[in-house]
Amino acid sequence: MTHTVLVTGVSRHIGARVATVLAADPDISRVIGVDTVPPPSLMREGGISLGRTEFVRVDLRSPDIAQVIAAADIRTVVHMSLVSAPSRSGGRVAMKEHNVIGTMQLLGACQRSATVRRVVVRSTTAVYGSSPRDPAVFTEDLEPHDGPSHGYAKDAVEVEGYVRGFARRRPDVTVSLLRFANFMGPGVDSPLTRYFTQPVLPTVFGFDPRLQFVHEDDAVEVLRRMATEDHSGTFNVAGSGVLLLSQCARRAGRPSLPLFSPAFKVLGSAARRLGLVEYSPEQVRLMSHGRAVDTGRLEAALGWKPKFTTGAAFDDFLRSRGLHPFGGVRS
Repeated sequence: MTHTVLVTGVSRHIGARVATVLAADPDISRVIGVDTVPPPSLMREGGISLGRTEFVRVDLRSPDIAQVIAAADIRTVVHMSLVSAPSRSGGRVAMKEHNVIGTMQLLGACQRSATVRRVVVRSTTAVYGSSPRDPAVFTEDLEPHDGPSHGYAKDAVEVEGYVRGFARRRPDVTVSLLRFANFMGPGVDSPLTRYFTQPVLPTVFGFDPRLQFVHEDDAVEVLRRMATEDHSGTFNVAGSGVLLLSQCARRAGRPSLPLFSPAFKVLGSAARRLGLVEYSPEQVRLMSHGRAVDTGRLEAALGWKPKFTTGAAFDDFLRSRGLHPFGGVRS
């Protein structure tokens, strides 16, 4: 049987890497990558393919995605299109429409499809929120004490609700929901990686949160496995171990600037308006209370564990940016 895969969000780094890896799989006959704009690597003259990936310009908020799925006899859908920060042009409203309405349109098309048999959705550990009452480690079945009420994390909570509804309506489809910790690695450009490249790192006075990262290579490998194997359910994805924010600052060779919480929020609002660093409300809460998750379910299902620990993923990111601790070069 031919195996055709649709990957959304291929204009962003991780989505493009996932499409490339799947296109190199001899058991996959065709990979179609969709997004509102071509990946940067495809915008050179005459190039509209990434490996064997066929790029199709589609806005997930439109019904056009259903036509793509129907015309190509898609068997597996890998949904990588969630946006974690608003663009300057579209703002928060456009971001929410893309994340939530776009996912609804995509799942509606999958529900009507006679060929789709596997759906993989990228979510985030931010759905657990960050609260002083949180457990030391979140498992997939724990409910947060204080769930997210803003931005990307709130969008992800809504997206997960629609994904679970789809899974109930189409029990014949394998649905994998992946809650990723913050991506880290040489190619990752995110609010958090931009935070760590600042000359001085503002912190919330009196707090030293635990942070957890997943290396981009491990994230791509998890997505590849989920796209080619049947693993239904919700899975946390993160490198083992945690780093305190103070440890991250020392590893990066960056001085920290402790601020009382109101001042930190004021600074965050100013930085967000200037487009410098995205201090969203959920980012501020993460910088206060941190978050850690258990990945035992993922490791048991795949018989595999991430190669990079949280610390190793952060160190690889630092090396790629030429960042070193005070007093010398990291070995």
